[in-house]
Amino acid sequence: MGHKGVTVWFTGLSGAGKTTISHALADWLQEQGIPFEILDGDIVRQNLTKGLGFSKADRDENIRRIGFVAHLLTRHGVIVLVSAISPYRDIRDEVRQRIGNFVEVYVNAPLPVCEQRDVKGLYQKARAGEIKAFTGIDDPYEAPLHPEVECRTDQETLTESLAKVITTLQTLGYLPETIAVPA
Repeated sequence: MGHKGVTVWFTGLSGAGKTTISHALADWLQEQGIPFEILDGDIVRQNLTKGLGFSKADRDENIRRIGFVAHLLTRHGVIVLVSAISPYRDIRDEVRQRIGNFVEVYVNAPLPVCEQRDVKGLYQKARAGEIKAFTGIDDPYEAPLHPEVECRTDQETLTESLAKVITTLQTLGYLPETIAVPA
């Protein structure tokens, strides 16, 4: 297909748009006939990492497990789309080193915007004290220092964010440059 295996790691606060962009990329990859797999943080927590809590140690283990699966798929030529808050920089860097072919996409939206988009009511529950150690409220989110892509979902359209990710993957040699980027 002219592509190389890579893990595209979407990180950012809950409600920033990680899943939205990763699913748009999945739809585009499917249209191109390029093999991919989605590892969504919420779905992984219901299966692969069921039973882990939200302490730093448990969150790190969650990311390590996602990273392990992503590494296996990536080395076999699959484009892996990971959508996970993954709040701690050190564990994201650890996973990056293990995988090798890794593109970090910082899905950046201000906290008030994320709270407005919160269809599950998680921020409201966290502010009411019903959810402890919620990222962005009473647990930190460490933004990437040098992501390959930054999508400002409060300032750009989904199509613009998607085009940034695809163009970066093409520039880095993971996707053929001959495929048209959505406009």
